Amino acid sequence: MNDTPQPQLEPLTGGAARSLPWVFVAGAAVGVLGGMIGLGGAEFRLPLLIGVFGFAALAAVVVNKAISLIVVAAALPARLIAVPWPELAPHWPVAVNLLAGTLVGAWLGASWAVRMRTAVLYRVLAALMVVMAAALLATHLLPVASLHLSGWLQVVAGVAAGLVIGVVAAIMGVAGGELLIPTIVLLFAIDIKTAGSLSLMVALPTMLVAFARYSRDGSFAVLGRNRRFVLTMAAGSIAGVLLGGLLLGVVPDLVLIPALALILLISAAKLARHH
Repeated sequence: MNDTPQPQLEPLTGGAARSLPWVFVAGAAVGVLGGMIGLGGAEFRLPLLIGVFGFAALAAVVVNKAISLIVVAAALPARLIAVPWPELAPHWPVAVNLLAGTLVGAWLGASWAVRMRTAVLYRVLAALMVVMAAALLATHLLPVASLHLSGWLQVVAGVAAGLVIGVVAAIMGVAGGELLIPTIVLLFAIDIKTAGSLSLMVALPTMLVAFARYSRDGSFAVLGRNRRFVLTMAAGSIAGVLLGGLLLGVVPDLVLIPALALILLISAAKLARHH
């Protein structure tokens, strides 16, 4: 561990790498990938921020978290149209159960991230991307059925799962829907459509807690120095998610999901070797 602030790099200079139209297109491409599987795509954005736009590990996580927060906030009203509040209200204990773990996990994850040496954080991010690839394959290609838990066992399992999800989401700068949705289905026997909306309701306050923790560190200054970059990529990501949602089901899952998992694994391998 090292308390010395990591270098916060600006986007790579020269050429298309720093032009706002290119940033918008890159964000839209990530959004399309996420939208085609019903997610935001932040796990695909992270290696792009590091490998293409030249952000250091911690700076990339903070930027990814900021963009993810904007995308989730924009997506929540649309989800409430698809699944109205009266349908979600009976499931508020599920959200509270998970939040009891995710809020603590988000604070812990962000605290660990700001204290990690840069080289260690790259390896941790690589490992978590492998986890995301596995979760992607398992969730979309294998049947997800309830574990039929009840009582205190269900409550404890929800808090424990939330704690892990909060840590992972904070360290990667993602919303965590890739992990929240299958967790809600497995632990609470809720249909996947409703689980998608509940995941956003859990993700938003969880991300705000991680954001608050990052704001106490010098790494947070990267947002001020790259405000136009962040807003442009966020706008591209929102547009991409909307377009990806329209393309939902166009590419068969048996083709799309392994391809996306492969992208994550290749990105993980590159991050593991990053200096």
